[in-house]
Amino acid sequence: MKYSLKRHFVVILISLVAGTILMCLLLNSTLLERYYIDKKVNALIGAYTSINEASNAGDITSDTFDIELQKICGKYNINVLVADTDSETLKTTMNDPDYVLRRLLDNIIMGAGQEEVLQETNAYKMQIVTDRRTQTEYIEMWGVLDTGYLFMIRSALEGIRESVAISNRFLTYVGALAIIASALLVVWLSNRITKPILELADISERMKHLDFNAKYTGNDKTEIAVLGRNINELSETLEATISELKTANNELLKDIEKKEQIDEMRKEFLSNVSHELKTPIALIQGYAEGLKEGINDDAESREFYCDVIVDEASKMNTMVQRLLTLNQLEFGNQTVNLERFDITALIRNYIASADILIRQKEVSVRMEEYGEIYVWGDEFGIEEVFMNYFSNAMNHVQGEKVIDIRIEKGEERTRVSVFNTGSPIPEESIGHIWEKFYKVDKARTREYGGSGIGLSIVKAIMESMHQEYGVRNYDNGVEFWFTLDTVKNLC
Repeated sequence: MKYSLKRHFVVILISLVAGTILMCLLLNSTLLERYYIDKKVNALIGAYTSINEASNAGDITSDTFDIELQKICGKYNINVLVADTDSETLKTTMNDPDYVLRRLLDNIIMGAGQEEVLQETNAYKMQIVTDRRTQTEYIEMWGVLDTGYLFMIRSALEGIRESVAISNRFLTYVGALAIIASALLVVWLSNRITKPILELADISERMKHLDFNAKYTGNDKTEIAVLGRNINELSETLEATISELKTANNELLKDIEKKEQIDEMRKEFLSNVSHELKTPIALIQGYAEGLKEGINDDAESREFYCDVIVDEASKMNTMVQRLLTLNQLEFGNQTVNLERFDITALIRNYIASADILIRQKEVSVRMEEYGEIYVWGDEFGIEEVFMNYFSNAMNHVQGEKVIDIRIEKGEERTRVSVFNTGSPIPEESIGHIWEKFYKVDKARTREYGGSGIGLSIVKAIMESMHQEYGVRNYDNGVEFWFTLDTVKNLC
């Protein structure tokens, strides 16, 4: 595989091992010598402190101090020379004490050269110098003890550099062996890890082509084995589910075909009912108006029956007109004319026309003072939508009898809402109120002459313009709303 996990695993781990070893070599080469020198400086200061204390105590010439001095020199690979004020050597571990004593006297009398100074105090000075005879670098510490004795402490740097070189060579050999061993181990481990993963990949590939016969056969207890067993269970579940889905899909196709047939029959029924009722309703309305003009002798009875006939005929005619409108919207026979208009003016004009009904029912209609808000839509269709919302609110307002109308203008959409105080719509009815002839409270709907078609017309109009609409329950009432596209720029 081009992007093999095994290859990535091997490359990453070997790179980590090699990078770690190279980093160690780099640090050794750059920092180890300085670290050794710092340690050597501390050793020289420790030796100076011991010599100074022995000098102050008068033990510098004792055998006990000789033994302690030998230990210090052997442990830290240093050499010491102590001379009295007459330039006579008192203690030394130097191979050439006379030469070193001359260097000490030269340093005391003429001062040190320009070599690298490591530390300097009133009592001593420490620096790296080069011996002119042997061309060997030393760390030299020289000065005067508290008792006035002169001292010189030296340690060669060649040993430090040789130790650093040996350390780097050893680390290089060990690192090379570690890289080889790591590579072999990583290859072996990656084979063990990637083999079951490749098996799972093959199983998933076969499952993609709906072949559920492949099963994971590993019997270990690792996370991959757990994944394999889960894939086996997934394979069995998918096989059973696909079988059920095929069966359900077959039944669904039958149901869809049946529903389409029922919808066609229902639409045809509504069209026929609308057509058949239109003429007799017109006749009933005409005869009722004739009776009202004075056919019966009993004027009061004649007036009562005529009013009932006219009222019922008017309701039936309204229902037929609404059915025809709904039918046209559902079949797409009614043309939607999208135009720019002032939604504020449309709402205010409708409220003004319904003022008598509002006062009769003693309803408080609230609406803020909105300026001109232009939107895109079918003006007559939106007027029908608002009329249905407002009529619905008037018929169901209760309690404080407040109808609150709000217009919220946004950059893209303008939202219009009609809220009325009263009882919320039952939750089980929320999803059905947009269906034709659905009535939440049949008795109350019959009382005000509702047909259950109004909200269906709202749905059809808003969907014909591809706009949103809806309803929201509150604790103290119900809000119906719809949106329209806002006109952004007016010339």
